Amino acid sequence: MKKKLNILLVLLLAVAISAGSWGVYQTVFREESVWALSKFGSTGSEVKKIQTVLKRLGYYTGSVDGIYGSKTKKAVTTFQRDCGLTADGICGKVTLLYLGLSDSASGYSNEEVNLLAKVISAEARGESYEGQVAVGAVILNRVAHPSFPDTISGVIYQNGAFSCVYDSNWYQPVADSAKRAAQDALNGWDPTGGAVYYYNPAKTSDKWIRTRTVVTVIGNHYFCI
Repeated sequence: MKKKLNILLVLLLAVAISAGSWGVYQTVFREESVWALSKFGSTGSEVKKIQTVLKRLGYYTGSVDGIYGSKTKKAVTTFQRDCGLTADGICGKVTLLYLGLSDSASGYSNEEVNLLAKVISAEARGESYEGQVAVGAVILNRVAHPSFPDTISGVIYQNGAFSCVYDSNWYQPVADSAKRAAQDALNGWDPTGGAVYYYNPAKTSDKWIRTRTVVTVIGNHYFCI
């Protein structure tokens, strides 16, 4: 069966190239690329990375052996379902992005990722997953903004910036969802549309923050610029 599929691919490519149909060629090539993604039966270093992250997040309890077996597939499927992704057990580009295994999250240390997850867990406890990612995005938007410190720790520990740093929530265990949300924010997901502030109108009496332009509302938080 596989041999027949390979022959069919060669024929399709030959037709596409001879007819100058680049669009057909791209479609065929794209499908061939999908078959090469980490999935049941795959082996190698990428599978080890996937297993390592899933193990750290509590989804995988097997050995980090680089073999994409039934336990790895089950762990990936559960992770995908929890993140609202298509739960097919295949680690494609989007799933790798959510796992923090894409190139876009490079440049941040484990300490920075853990700190971001910690503040998300404390600040967005009880919020939806999107709301948790949004809090992480605000922190990263501040890092990139000239009016704020240029490091994650600098933003989080800036005097008066985040009240959770000074209350009991700061010492609670970091939620697994907050760890995933930190990775998603670092990978570029910004549900806020560029906000650098947020507040819960039911919990703040600060008049200044209410003068900021609200760009979106997610759960109990108003996100603004």
